[in-house]
Amino acid sequence: MVNAATPTTASVSAHQRWWARARTSLFWIVIAAFAVRFGYIIIGHTYRFHSSNQVPAANEKDFGFGFEMGRIGRSLAQGQGFSNPFNETTGPTAWEPPLYPLLIAGVFRAFGVYSRTSAILLLTINSIFSALTCIPIFLIAKRSFSERVAIWSCWTWALLPSVIFWCTRWVWETSLAALLLALIFWLTLTIEEKDGLKPWLQFGLLWAAAALTNTTLLSFLPVSGLWVWYHRAKLDKRSLGAIVLASFIFAACITPWLVRNQCVFGQFVFIRSNFGAELRLGNGPGADGTWMDYLHPTKNVYEMRRYKELGELAYVAERKREAMAYIREDYARFAGLSLRRFFYYWGGVPKASENPVAAFFRKFLFAASSVLAFWGLGRALRKHKPGAWLFFWLIFSYPLVYYFLFPHPRYRHPIEPELGILMLYVISGAEENDRPRTIGGPASNN
Repeated sequence: MVNAATPTTASVSAHQRWWARARTSLFWIVIAAFAVRFGYIIIGHTYRFHSSNQVPAANEKDFGFGFEMGRIGRSLAQGQGFSNPFNETTGPTAWEPPLYPLLIAGVFRAFGVYSRTSAILLLTINSIFSALTCIPIFLIAKRSFSERVAIWSCWTWALLPSVIFWCTRWVWETSLAALLLALIFWLTLTIEEKDGLKPWLQFGLLWAAAALTNTTLLSFLPVSGLWVWYHRAKLDKRSLGAIVLASFIFAACITPWLVRNQCVFGQFVFIRSNFGAELRLGNGPGADGTWMDYLHPTKNVYEMRRYKELGELAYVAERKREAMAYIREDYARFAGLSLRRFFYYWGGVPKASENPVAAFFRKFLFAASSVLAFWGLGRALRKHKPGAWLFFWLIFSYPLVYYFLFPHPRYRHPIEPELGILMLYVISGAEENDRPRTIGGPASNN
């Protein structure tokens, strides 16, 4: 009996040792994160997109597969250029930034427009982006707090259903934007320590990729640039030449798209064109702080007709005039709507047809996560944690535009990695252990 039990005991011990290493291994966390996402795509059949019965156009089929991104990707794959963001043939567009539609187009050309294979591949790519976000999460959390917070933050990102949702159900840039912003945040935190040109090339390239993926991310660009300059100046390091180099790389990467817009539209368009239309979807008669999606050209026959008759830029300009007239009519009302949007952004957006009990728990969890993140931020500021003020400026600057337009749960996802780190700083009890510690090992400085 002893001899028979000995191998089993040794095997259990080996398994325990493997798990002790694996659960604190960034490699295995990333693998687990991807496996969970890919498994959900296959088991949950999330690649089976359904057309929206709210879209009035006759060719509404498959619009839910990427929405405007998918429509533009389809046009690119069919040789019609960067065009037709809605349900009809409307010509060239700058409604969306170019990077993600180009990715969709590449998949469509190789595996079929709106095919099941393309759906699975695009959601898998999104899942890879999401899983890889564990890497900058770990690096940021370890530098600013501790390895314990880093491990907890990574596992939370890997397994949290609300994180998994966006990469496994939406063919959109959301997960890529979160990855790019987390990488930029990490580079901003550490570039003061780096010498040579390589980090500055990375800085310019990452910001260019972010701009061509989600222009809202650019709200953090001035903060990150000033942060780098200030902290390098404190170390008596020169930065002017390097900042000029990074700026040149950034400009060189986005200029071809700006030139394309100038040639196509006959006027300057900075990356995307639709700000005025989005402003009107949040501000006008009937505004309540949420997205008035019933006024979107994909859901409103009249607006679709106006878009086609006026052309994209004239349509957007007209919608902007309508929104600005509404705002100027009553600034107090606009301030009240903006305040309501602030609470919706951080506390959850109401849904008209949602079960009251489900709505309560959804909004409670959403608001609770925000409270925990703010709590963690306040604690980090009081404890003078490395990068605490960078967290503050990210949380302050990124959502600003949505307070004036309209909130959506998806709009918080690009900063969820940083919010999650702050939440886990509180939940993991890191307050009691100011000195960073290696999991399963002695105290160590990060």
